[in-house]
Order: sequence, then structure tokens, then C-alpha cells
Amino acid sequence: MDTELSPKAAEIVDRTRALLALGGYNGFSYADIASAVGISKPSIHHHFPSKALLVQSVLQRYRAEARAGLAMLEQRMPDPLAQLQAYTGYWAQCIRDGSAPFCICAMLAAELPAIPADVAAEVRAHFRDLGAWLAAALGRAVAQHGIRLQGSPEAEAQAFMATVHGAMLSARASGDPELFAVIVGPLMQRLATR
Repeated sequence: MDTELSPKAAEIVDRTRALLALGGYNGFSYADIASAVGISKPSIHHHFPSKALLVQSVLQRYRAEARAGLAMLEQRMPDPLAQLQAYTGYWAQCIRDGSAPFCICAMLAAELPAIPADVAAEVRAHFRDLGAWLAAALGRAVAQHGIRLQGSPEAEAQAFMATVHGAMLSARASGDPELFAVIVGPLMQRLATR
């Protein structure tokens, strides 16, 4: 997707992504982006005629990066439990250092009733992609390690996602980035000891 965007459009997308993580869909305006990027609002409209198209572009890029990152985990780590640990470790580090303090799709999921349908479709697609990857990793963990799940890999994947995203929310609400690891740690321990 980067090759499809001009350097200025890519800068707009990057700034929008950061604003989405901080305040969701309704937490920013084109004026905020114009100020941050150093261009006029009409120039943003030239690249992205509507806020919905801009956010949809951000989410398409975000989803592509997430899929590539998860595929890289599979290539570098054959052990599915290590993959799951790396996934949660990634978020723990991002929350700790503030580089990605919240999953933008999790943020937007809370706004689903109030965001445009095309944006909502991208959010739902992210959760489907992530859920499928988690279910596959959990299924491989059953096969390779003999762990026993309480439910199907698909149901466990949904619980895993809920725990990770809930931990993000708790860390944000408490102002304590370390709370994420405190919440997610027992989930990983349960998987390793089943």
C-alpha cells in the first residue's frame, strides 16, 4: 500500500493512525491533521476527499501490516506458544514505550454503531483476520504441545483477543502500562501449563 500513497498522503495516514489510537474516529479533525502535517485542510481533501476514506486507508494499511507481522512470527518461530507470547509481548512493549498505546481497531470497535459502514467493515475484517490467526496458533499448540483448551480454538481465540484488548483498556484507564503484562501473563501461563 505504501507504493500507492504519495509521501504527503503517507504522512497524513501516519498522523491519522496516531490520532485514532489516542481518541478514536471522532477524536480528531482534518484541522488536527493539517496542523500536525503542516498543510491546509483542502490539501488533505485532495488526498482523501472524506474522513471515512482517510480512516479506511489507515485501516487497510494497518491490517496489511498486522497480517505481515503475524506471518513473520510464524516464519521466525515455529512454536505456536512462542508466537502467542511474541504477539502479547509486542503489545506490552508498544504500550510501555507509547509507540502504539492501543490497537486502533479495538478503539474503533467501541465506536462501531457511530462510524461509517466502510470503516466498520475494515474493523470487523481485522478482528476476523486476528481471530483466524489466533485460532490457528491455538490449534497448532494443541497438536504440538498437547495443551487442552476449554473450548474450540475459535472460541479460545475470541477469549484471547478479549483478554488482550481488555488489558489494553485497563492499562490505559489506570495509567499503568505494566498492568497489560500483569493481566495477560496469567493467560499465557494457563496456555503453557495445560
